[in-house]
Amino acid sequence: MTTTAFRNFGLLGCLLFCLTLAAPANAATPPPTKTQAPAELPPLDGLWKGQLKVPGGQLEVIFRFVKLTGGEYFATLDVPLQKVSRMAVKVNIKADTVNLIAEEANSRFTGKVAADGKQMVGVWQQPGYKVPLTLVFAPLPAMTAKNVRLTPPYREEEVTFSNMVANVRLGGQLTIPAGAGPFPAVVLISDAGSQDRDGTVGDFAPMGQLADYLTRRGIAVLRFDDRGVGKSTGTAANTNLELVSDAQAGLNFLRTRPEIDLAHLGLIGHGEGGNVALLTATQPLPPAFVVTLAAYGLTGQDLAIQQQATALKAVGTAAAQVEAATKRQQAMFEIIRQTPDNSQAQAIVANMLKQNNASMDNASAQTSAAEMTSARYRYYLAFNPAEKLTAVRCPVLLLNGTADLSVAAEPNLDALERGLKLNKAVTVKKMPGVNHLFQPDPTKWPIVNGQPQANFSPETEEAIREWVMAQSKK
Repeated sequence: MTTTAFRNFGLLGCLLFCLTLAAPANAATPPPTKTQAPAELPPLDGLWKGQLKVPGGQLEVIFRFVKLTGGEYFATLDVPLQKVSRMAVKVNIKADTVNLIAEEANSRFTGKVAADGKQMVGVWQQPGYKVPLTLVFAPLPAMTAKNVRLTPPYREEEVTFSNMVANVRLGGQLTIPAGAGPFPAVVLISDAGSQDRDGTVGDFAPMGQLADYLTRRGIAVLRFDDRGVGKSTGTAANTNLELVSDAQAGLNFLRTRPEIDLAHLGLIGHGEGGNVALLTATQPLPPAFVVTLAAYGLTGQDLAIQQQATALKAVGTAAAQVEAATKRQQAMFEIIRQTPDNSQAQAIVANMLKQNNASMDNASAQTSAAEMTSARYRYYLAFNPAEKLTAVRCPVLLLNGTADLSVAAEPNLDALERGLKLNKAVTVKKMPGVNHLFQPDPTKWPIVNGQPQANFSPETEEAIREWVMAQSKK
């Protein structure tokens, strides 16, 4: 299952699905902490960050605490790699023990606060899963002159435009380079799930950073809030085919602007957005070019199976266990595919989930089974990204990071390149050390106020700029 699928599956679904296929039912509990209970609980205001162990690696979780005037705390949860942002969290405190409940993810963390107020050592729990987790305190970023956003050297304009096909209004921002123009331009399309115009993941805004980089260097950029987010109306789309009309609406809006070079107007899509961009290029009035950032080339089912195997191998699972887990996953997908009666399919899948993980309760199994048999997930499993690529005639730049654990670079780029074999204007690049969010290796992050700050890979930004500008000279 891809990160794309995980986000639509939700944090709970992501963890439960992985653990059902991979993890033992009884995970180790943490050793008793030696931390002494503080006489008085230190202030919790700030960020509490920890690495949550899951099959395939770790997920950073970030709890944000703000003390209210009544003395109680307001808290939210971010899981950046799962694009979980500002999820509501209930806070219960008794002496030095803090209990955090994220009802939306059916998860909780219970931990003791160290005497110095710098750590919480405890346990993360979900149905059928329990794992040690240590949270480390970091102060909230100070609002000082150093991090106040300066006026950029280009024009910014809040815009709205209509998608008459879906009867929605989309709100966003158009950034235009300084000068008279006309300028080459791009519409940015976000990854799966409901994203704002900046593609915000925790404190990281990849689409905002990419837009700024390109606009400073002569390329106009339109980015917009997804349906039902920010200033856009409507509700989330069920399939990426539905989002094609949003991309078309963005292109048509730019075609009304005198600052835009109409002959050099393209799409840049991240993750599922890359697949939306390619599908848009098969329609009437296609873009002049397409750039994909970690678009998937395998079918949803093949990608889910491949990623599950990769995740198991990454945590040292024996080859025989990986093979067994893969067979169970294939069998489950086959049940979903061959059982159109959704109630029956859901009952079978719930039973399979419980048999694979004896500690899973009925409610959790039913919730996961309902997600896996939903119309959106059925579509995802059956979707073949390469099926319509022979109709793409415009130049295409395919980019993937070698450190992308969600959409592995080699098999997905290979599949897309095969699908585009009739197109003689395809460029393929693998970006070393870059992950699914197009962040470089953490050793290459800039230091801001003494702390490493995630950034969009500079090599990728420049590869995109150089290629787009090359198209504008043709």
